[in-house]
Amino acid sequence: MSNSEYIDHSGPLAARYLAFLETVTQLRPSLHRYCARMTGSVMDGEDIVQEALFEAYRKLDQFDDSRPLKPWLFRIAHNRCIDFLRKRGVRAEAETAAMVRETFEPAVPQVLGLGRAVEHLVTSLPSKERACVLLKDVFDYSLAEIAELVDSTVGGVKAALKRGRTKLAATPAPQQQPSRTANPEFRRVLELYVERFNRKDWEGLRELISADAQLRVVDAFDGRLANAPYFSNYERLSVPWKLAVGEVDGEPVVVSLRLSGDAWTLYSFVRLEVGGRRIDRVVDYSHCPWVAKLAEQNAGPGLPHR
Repeated sequence: MSNSEYIDHSGPLAARYLAFLETVTQLRPSLHRYCARMTGSVMDGEDIVQEALFEAYRKLDQFDDSRPLKPWLFRIAHNRCIDFLRKRGVRAEAETAAMVRETFEPAVPQVLGLGRAVEHLVTSLPSKERACVLLKDVFDYSLAEIAELVDSTVGGVKAALKRGRTKLAATPAPQQQPSRTANPEFRRVLELYVERFNRKDWEGLRELISADAQLRVVDAFDGRLANAPYFSNYERLSVPWKLAVGEVDGEPVVVSLRLSGDAWTLYSFVRLEVGGRRIDRVVDYSHCPWVAKLAEQNAGPGLPHR
């Protein structure tokens, strides 16, 4: 979210906006990790964080300076996750109020002997159980803090934790998510996009893209692809790079790789939205390194071999 150019650094709200930007810089990877686990997608999680931060930025002039920023930001992100789950048709409860403590540091999970796997398994749970298990067993929140976040009581949180842990204990192992897009035509467009991009066949790429296609380089650009120096920026890169077709959290995507020593390493992802046989939208996460980092921790078979 690149909004610093819109801030009047001499105005009365300058200190508040600068504090907001500093807080966002520190909190954002944790916000993303939580939203990614709630939604089951590192990319959906980042999209939700972006929406939450934009909402917070618009409301910042109404914010009470006597309150800490971090719980307020996390509340907005949490509520966005619940809205997302409702819209996607996942079982959700009416969770609207949220409050978290000021510090938000990951803790070593101690649930069911599953370690980090619990973060992936929770997507099978209803949203309240999911949030309670994540906040308690991954992020080490107290029962009282979780109760505030999910608009419940300590007794309600205990019950949700018991239900969630019981269901997780019955799950034998982390399951690879099924592909969300089985359309072979979509796969074919992905393959053509990667093939032509790696050849730097920019004219061939434009044949795959609709005339009014939109481009979103998260944290950098949002507008028409035709008006952006997107391809030329890649062409000017001084480090060796290539694209590949892969899957992240069950979703077919374009994977961006960079050469590090003798090995190709994961750098970022690109989401394509296709209408018919033409690309209507490109979403590039290269300016958000925490997205690829969290996906690499997942390290599933959907990522291309390097």
